[in-house]
Amino acid sequence: MKYISFAIPCYNSAAYMEHAVESILKGGEDVEIIIVNDGSTKDNTSEIAHRLEAEYPTIVRAVDKENGGHGDAVNAGLAHATGKYFKVVDSDDWVDEDALMKILKVLKDFEADGEQIDMLLSNYVYEKEGKEHKKVIEYRDVLPKDTIFGWDDIKRFHLGQYILMHSVIYRTEFLKLIQLQLPKHTFYVDNIYVYYPLPHVRKMYYLDVDFYRYYIGREDQSVNEKVMIGRLDQQIFVTKTMIDMYIMKNITNKKLRNYMINYLAIMMTVSSILCIRSKNEDNLAKKKELWEYLKKRDYKTFWKIRYGILGQTMNLPGKSGRRISSLAYIVANKVIGFN
Repeated sequence: MKYISFAIPCYNSAAYMEHAVESILKGGEDVEIIIVNDGSTKDNTSEIAHRLEAEYPTIVRAVDKENGGHGDAVNAGLAHATGKYFKVVDSDDWVDEDALMKILKVLKDFEADGEQIDMLLSNYVYEKEGKEHKKVIEYRDVLPKDTIFGWDDIKRFHLGQYILMHSVIYRTEFLKLIQLQLPKHTFYVDNIYVYYPLPHVRKMYYLDVDFYRYYIGREDQSVNEKVMIGRLDQQIFVTKTMIDMYIMKNITNKKLRNYMINYLAIMMTVSSILCIRSKNEDNLAKKKELWEYLKKRDYKTFWKIRYGILGQTMNLPGKSGRRISSLAYIVANKVIGFN
């Protein structure tokens, strides 16, 4: 039995993808590694994927597809997954081997007891190039440890402590049942991957291990600020897609509803500050339109976000207000460290 299917989306990833695969191989026959070659054209990504499949035929699978973007590669990985649980590992990231073995033991124990969960959470580490001290995002003060729990059991998340794709392992059939499909040719869909399933999640488990290693340092990386400004329309599209998913008053669990509103506030903040820092009048108009979009879609949520601390900071009037907003972004970036 495969306990976890690991999908590794790869696009011209020859320089670093083997490190990601090798970090998972310690799981042996308990894991499945699905290397999704998303139409790579500039290097031998496909050749490497098929060589690894030949070397580890019972563990590694190579899937070649036309280019559809990161989200579409995740979709392909999920479609091919046969493991009980599903995890996405980006091709320039890796996992901690000792933490992997601990997670597999938990999932094996669940299987032996006839138990299953919808989502397992663990810590992730910002492997930021040049940083001697690596920032760890952990949840030990927010989530119950070593027990199955639900949304009523969570505490308040702090800024920079939100659940990301790096944190989660979903049950494979759960994702298929809720019909998760990520948009094609769009960056930043990892937010949809985390956000959309939340109201459907019933059973969770948190293992306090530093599992996922999130590399930050390539100039062309999607979270590089200049790259993000260049892809601003995609960031706004993802934010609008998340706005359209749920009317918050329909989320009956109060703790989950508050968490999702705060998550949406972060997305509105990131989109807004990128518009401001671009110093482009057209982008400032897009910022205004985004807030109007939220207002028309869900006024109550708009009011909570717009007149919260983040919303007020992002909407200060005039050039001086935009300078304060940018300063707030710089401070937040040092706290969160996302690019």
